[in-house]
Amino acid sequence: MADKLVIVESPAKAKTINKFLGKDYKITASFGHVRDLPKKYLGVDVENGFKPKYEIMPDKKDLVSKLKKEAAGYKKIYLATDPDREGEAISWHLAHILKINNSENCRITFNEITEKAVQSAIEGSRPIDMNMVNSQQTRRILDRIVGYKISPLLWKKVRTGLSAGRVQSVALRLICEREREIGDFKPQEYWNLNLLLAKKGDSETFRAKYFGDSNGKKKLSNEADVKEVLGDFEGKPVFVKSIKKSKKKKYPLPPFITSTLQQEASNKLGYPTKKTMRIAQQLYEGIDIKDRGSVGLITYMRTDSTRISVDIQNEARDLIEKLFGSEYTPAAHNTYKNKGKSQDAHEAVRPTVIDLLPHNIKDSLTNDQYKLYKLIFDRFIASQMAPAVLDNVNVELESGSQIFKSLGSVVTFKGFMAVYDVSAGKTNGNDEVIINAHMPELAKNEEVDLKEILKEQKFTQPPARYTEASLVKMLEEKGIGRPSTYSPTISTILSREYIEREKKTLLPTELGKIVNGIMEKSFDHIVDYNFTADLENKLDDVEQGNLDMLSILTDFYSEFSGILDTAYQTLEKVKMPVEETDIICEKCGRNMVIKTGRYGKFLACPGFPECKNTKQYLEETGNDCPKCGGKVIFKTTKKKKKFIGCENYPECDFSSWNLPIEGNCPKCETFLTKGRIEYKPHIICGNPDCDYKELITKKK
Repeated sequence: MADKLVIVESPAKAKTINKFLGKDYKITASFGHVRDLPKKYLGVDVENGFKPKYEIMPDKKDLVSKLKKEAAGYKKIYLATDPDREGEAISWHLAHILKINNSENCRITFNEITEKAVQSAIEGSRPIDMNMVNSQQTRRILDRIVGYKISPLLWKKVRTGLSAGRVQSVALRLICEREREIGDFKPQEYWNLNLLLAKKGDSETFRAKYFGDSNGKKKLSNEADVKEVLGDFEGKPVFVKSIKKSKKKKYPLPPFITSTLQQEASNKLGYPTKKTMRIAQQLYEGIDIKDRGSVGLITYMRTDSTRISVDIQNEARDLIEKLFGSEYTPAAHNTYKNKGKSQDAHEAVRPTVIDLLPHNIKDSLTNDQYKLYKLIFDRFIASQMAPAVLDNVNVELESGSQIFKSLGSVVTFKGFMAVYDVSAGKTNGNDEVIINAHMPELAKNEEVDLKEILKEQKFTQPPARYTEASLVKMLEEKGIGRPSTYSPTISTILSREYIEREKKTLLPTELGKIVNGIMEKSFDHIVDYNFTADLENKLDDVEQGNLDMLSILTDFYSEFSGILDTAYQTLEKVKMPVEETDIICEKCGRNMVIKTGRYGKFLACPGFPECKNTKQYLEETGNDCPKCGGKVIFKTTKKKKKFIGCENYPECDFSSWNLPIEGNCPKCETFLTKGRIEYKPHIICGNPDCDYKELITKKK
């Protein structure tokens, strides 16, 4: 019978670890946090050293009782929660509940769930790291104070149900500031002028971009500028003024860290950060692989380090030589510098078993798991490969006194690019560069044929709205948050309806703008980028034992409490903007307005408090129900997923995940919808009794 108990966070992780430990070990799961601050009140004794009042989470009471009974029969208990601050804190809470001495060697951590890593962790068991725990507690208490002290202010000055958060408010500010920049932007006219050229006697063409006259670079601000340039070289030959040839090496990108994984999964796969982290967690904890059982496929996915172990680099090198040849391996292992104040506690995100090639285990993975695993696998292998080699040729051409430039670039050795496409998912918004895949052999003073003059009016564009990927990148650059916080921060401001998605971009709602305005006006230090980044650095210092928890909390609260008092006294009640409808209040005859409460939108009489009439808000699609003729309305699930249904539900059961588009069915005149059939996009009739469908093909 087993005499040692190992507690992990999830059943999937328990199943994977169970393979590596013998009959002397029993593995069980805590299902994440078991103890936390109470939901109904602050739970922090501000007057007595900010002492937290933890309690067992209501939905974990039965589990905790079970763990206590189970733990009583074991001689040794190992706490194997995730290897970060949050995981260390979960182990500390478990130790408290199960009466395990913190100074015992009860804590084990591993960056990857492999037999070698798990056995090594058992051998290297250690006491709970109280510096890590205190760092997590400091963050938790700070966030609780900000949330539970500012939220009631928002309820009083705006509406009930709102919340503020230390990091979420900074992320919201970034999105609101970008929206202001877009609103204030004034487009400026400019023109592009290109020549389509060819070597004499050659049918293939190449492009050259206008650079300026012989005196230097010149911007074409309007059509008059273009006409002036064209007038100078009209009818004149085009000559090669100079040629510069060079070989350029293009080096691979480093293996993924949390932020770059989230960015690349968004750009290449279209995954929101929450989805990326959920799938990565599955890959880390273990997937059932045919003939192998449960295998942890990747290393821990919350990391800010690009460090890679020498052993795995050697394995990668062997695989690269086997698949591509020795010329694809660099002379020495590729190493990468970490950014900023990286903790370097864990390796980069990489595959754990190099011989498990993505295409060989595809049948054991879901489509989403396969795509993310392949992305991680390919990025890691590419990071260990030789650079690509490109032949570049820069050609300067002259006609009259006007100068044009052309760049030719040809890959002569693919190197890492044989595995990883660095351009996929990215757009080139740079009008300054035209790269020609074909560039003929040219000589100085050679005349070339002018095939066509290409001129185009353009206008400068405002800065792009943030996507989840670009927001994560900005948060990382400003030092706001840490790998574990990027995804939950974005999820929080989306769920609070402070921001919304428009395709892939993020934009603030009216509510988000109002809340951000209050935060900027009254709590400018909370949403100050430098303050937030400095606080993150202080949390790192607590983890490293260089700063104590109490001093951070005391310094923060002494300033914060005064600012909070001032805000209560000076902030005016904010009147939320309302949208009037054509629906008449049957009690008083006024046009009802759309309001938003803690449970979403509803219709209300503007005569409140004299008239307190309210109604359910139904967002109409403008279409009639194909079953009963009622109105088809938009609805949402509890998880905010949109669908359509009949207003007469439950008497009429018509509903569909496919959302309406313009046009009517050519067969039955019912409205059309857009949906997927066997994963392919189709136009589909909204009438469930009609079989009309049409595959949507990409325009060439």
